Amino acid sequence: MTKTAAKETNAQSSKDAHVRERLATPTDLKPEATRDISAALAGLLADVFALYMKTKNFHWHMSGSHFRDYHLLLDEHSDQIFAMTDPIAERARKIGGGSLRSIGDIARRQRILDNDADYVDPKDMLAELRDDNKSLTTAMREVHDVCDEYGDVATASLIEVWIDETERRTWFLFESTRSGPGQND
Repeated sequence: MTKTAAKETNAQSSKDAHVRERLATPTDLKPEATRDISAALAGLLADVFALYMKTKNFHWHMSGSHFRDYHLLLDEHSDQIFAMTDPIAERARKIGGGSLRSIGDIARRQRILDNDADYVDPKDMLAELRDDNKSLTTAMREVHDVCDEYGDVATASLIEVWIDETERRTWFLFESTRSGPGQND
């Protein structure tokens, strides 16, 4: 490494430390707890934004005989999903961590896949969202485990409510895609 490159690396490292120091919020959690919980929350937040966008996409592009019911259901779901975003980001900041900064940051972290298809059958939309909500529940349980490891009961208790809400969305989407005997829709 050249002296110039070493100086630039040291300068950037010093700048990064200064920024972290300026954004650090006092907490009784250990630094590794702040690091791990904030990272877990950032991944969760990326998934929540991805699910929100997919839910709105399907809401906007819904069609068919159950249009009104599905359109309204997905609007309700997207509102509930979006309502999680600020508390997740602010929780990371409350414990001295950072949060997402851009759409690119979301894209790098998200585990829920996008759907850019021009047309998706309404039942396939609901089935995909059902599976994505189920995956989000799994991700939230993983974040909850990280919180338990460090004794962060405040974050864990928020996640417990979101798990219940997400399980409810999964249930509604599951029931909306089921066909009973004699049903063709």
